[in-house]
Amino acid sequence: MNGLPPNVRKPSWLKVKLPTGDRQSRYAKIKNRARDLGLSTVCEEAQCPNIGECWGGGTATFMVMGSDCTRGCKFCAVNTMRKGPPLDPEEPHNVAVAISEMELDYVVLTSVDRDDVEDGGSSHFAACIEAIHARNPQTMVEVLIPDFCGNEEHINKVVQASPEVLAHNVECIERLTSRVRDRRAGYKQSLEVLAGAKRLGAQYTKSSIMVGIGEELSEVLECMHDLREVGVDFLTLGQYLRPSAKHMPLERFVTPEEFELYETEGLRMGFTYVASGPLVRSSYKAGEFFIHRHIQNQRQAL
Repeated sequence: MNGLPPNVRKPSWLKVKLPTGDRQSRYAKIKNRARDLGLSTVCEEAQCPNIGECWGGGTATFMVMGSDCTRGCKFCAVNTMRKGPPLDPEEPHNVAVAISEMELDYVVLTSVDRDDVEDGGSSHFAACIEAIHARNPQTMVEVLIPDFCGNEEHINKVVQASPEVLAHNVECIERLTSRVRDRRAGYKQSLEVLAGAKRLGAQYTKSSIMVGIGEELSEVLECMHDLREVGVDFLTLGQYLRPSAKHMPLERFVTPEEFELYETEGLRMGFTYVASGPLVRSSYKAGEFFIHRHIQNQRQAL
């Protein structure tokens, strides 16, 4: 579904191939093991178009603290509830076990917003990171965190668990924030979360912008500049795709050429890495490969 006339079809660059052969087998293995351990993956909950490529290649993004979010952003396919279920004390262990069985070098850990939980669930998030590192010392962990209502103490709990990369998404340009995101979120608050993470000791930070929702090119460049101003190292930009008729409409399909421009400008601004393309998402296999290699090189240099 999208906000365009019904006779307008997705362009060729948005068509995705399903995994086959060995990749199909690995895709099924990850899906079944996640079910066995009662784990949620943002790959499924957010209807990511790259699920076949990533799971088939052995990459998955785990979503902790349940699959029901206490916020209602207009673009998101994740379920919304005022109060989610109790946090599972076994989840840190189960996530670490799953990652060990999958033999992953680089994992992404994200979560729903849990405004109904004391400290926003930051302690639980930190426990998951620590369990992964304890069981999988060679595995790098990227975390995609909620804003924790801007509470620096809660953000610090996650930073002190020492993830290799700390990500938080601004999601869109400033002008569209109130229309796109839950009223408890905020553009400047998200920038402060990223700035605060750096102040508290996060080595690498990351953010993501979706396009095709009514933004101007100049506004995207301004948003990118704002992210560099707070020290963000890695950036992803991708096409918004409407999950259902109940979600906000899609305004346009952004061309590959425009995505290339964002990548070029982002590197010129000083981002260490920019993944920019129609099917790029915050958790993106090619980006994770680059970041893993970059951190390895930095460690070897030291």
